[in-house]
Amino acid sequence: MPAKILDGKAIADNILKKLKKKLKYCRENSERFPKLVVIQVGEDPASTIYVNKKHKACKEIGIDSEIKKFPETISYPDFLKEIGNLNKDNSVNGILVQLPLPEHLNHKQVFETIAVEKDVDGFHPFNHGKNLLGKKGIQSATPKGIMTLLESTGVNFEGKNAVVVGRSNIVGKPITLMLINEGCTVTVCNSKTKNLKSFTKEADILVVAAGKCNLITEDMVKKGAIVIDVGMNRNGNGQLCGDVDFENVKKVASWITPVPKGVGPMTIASLMENTIEACKQQGNCTCSV
Repeated sequence: MPAKILDGKAIADNILKKLKKKLKYCRENSERFPKLVVIQVGEDPASTIYVNKKHKACKEIGIDSEIKKFPETISYPDFLKEIGNLNKDNSVNGILVQLPLPEHLNHKQVFETIAVEKDVDGFHPFNHGKNLLGKKGIQSATPKGIMTLLESTGVNFEGKNAVVVGRSNIVGKPITLMLINEGCTVTVCNSKTKNLKSFTKEADILVVAAGKCNLITEDMVKKGAIVIDVGMNRNGNGQLCGDVDFENVKKVASWITPVPKGVGPMTIASLMENTIEACKQQGNCTCSV
């Protein structure tokens, strides 16, 4: 029996619909409501697409949104100064820096510069630390969306073997922490792991975020596993593909996310939730999620 499709777009649309109702109430009963500022450096086409999607989602549900674009030549001090100005702007509740950034802009320091309470992408070390300890910090948007997808399957996390392929600060590490906090036994691999199949084959929950087209094949997946594909790649023909060989892996998995319309829409929905929650925590509005 082929896997059930984890339709991230449908789940995300439902979340956004509920948030829109909450924001309508917020606008009718508060003088302050959420505002998100997305910062883009340069004109990378993929970044522009992602930024516009976030801006569109904000407008559709009722979050004020602003895109601040800077040339690739902006100096490091000037860039940090711009973030500092947004930190001090009380009308701004969320700040998101769109990746990738030019090499001369130190990623780690950039995320540390964003005010903790406005870090709606959950990249600040303080938020990572709170999540490490199982406390309530702002969670990274993509891993948060992944957990929502997993919860929609009705899976009982306790005692499940979870394998995460990928070790980035954006997806791999935070999703590992979230799965540990839910009671899973978690193994972290990467695209260079020796005999990767021996690990993935034991996974009840398999999350793949390695950035390598069709890295995971049918023979590497345990029958009945839940497979989450975070990859967004282009193959040799320029066609969009994930990290998982979808057409064949769906023959053995119980649930699987497609690419696109899987994890991507959930990232945006989680970002909207984080922005509203940040606004609430700052005491600027009556919204809640």
